[in-house]
Amino acid sequence: MTTHVKKSPCKVNLLLNILGRRSDGFHELETVFHPVNLCDTLSFAKVASGIQLSCNEAALPVDGGNLVHRATMKFIEASHITDGIRIHLEKRIPMAAGLGGGSGNAASTLLGLNELFGEPLSIAQLHGIAAALGSDVNFFLQTKPALAAGRGEKIEPLEDFAAMRGASFLLIHPGFGISTPWAYRELARYPSALNGTPGRAQKLILLLQAGDLATAGREFYNSLEAPALEKYPVLALYQEFFRENGASATLMSGSGSTTFALFKNQYSAEAIAEKFKAKFGSAGWMAVVPVF
Repeated sequence: MTTHVKKSPCKVNLLLNILGRRSDGFHELETVFHPVNLCDTLSFAKVASGIQLSCNEAALPVDGGNLVHRATMKFIEASHITDGIRIHLEKRIPMAAGLGGGSGNAASTLLGLNELFGEPLSIAQLHGIAAALGSDVNFFLQTKPALAAGRGEKIEPLEDFAAMRGASFLLIHPGFGISTPWAYRELARYPSALNGTPGRAQKLILLLQAGDLATAGREFYNSLEAPALEKYPVLALYQEFFRENGASATLMSGSGSTTFALFKNQYSAEAIAEKFKAKFGSAGWMAVVPVF
């Protein structure tokens, strides 16, 4: 039986600027996504019938509650294939982390199945399915940094940022998640965070393209930090520690709780990771990942 294997990366938001609540209940936003080469793995195979999903993470459902399962159903509906599909998901990316692990899994499922069945769907069709699955899914149908607008589904891929060449991410997940619906609901208490000023994303992109990471790093911003850092002050302590130890930038990604810092090289990131563990302990999850 032929098995098709697909890597499923995650992301950080270098900027997440909420521009107000929309009439459809979603929030208008501008965000700068950056891929992170830390990956789950998906394995696909054709079987006689049905959808068979398995996962190494017992906490994840393997039915319609899983984005991989939902993406598979949408793919079958759109492509009219009659084969069954067996999928195994090997998770490495922490869940409820603001890293888009589930969205990446959904996108990688669409891409992997399309390859497995000889590309019955166009990239435009895949983007249509992705937008229906979730706001971040479209980003993962491509591999570049991107400017995203709307509720996150309108993607404009960008060339690699000159300022981040040679740099490394240090990612910290503190061992607890933050509910995305909670974070957005709480924004109502922070009018300036809920109704941000448009144009911050484009400003950051220009600075990152210009090549000065320290200057660009001062423009990293996340509207959802307003409620999150108030409820979970340890995340603010992490950021203070990173700044004191030479980070070019530090931010919570997405709705959290993963907080990341950017360092000029991998050696610096690994050294600060050890210093971090000495100060805060080894609970939770940590990774050092070169930017590219």
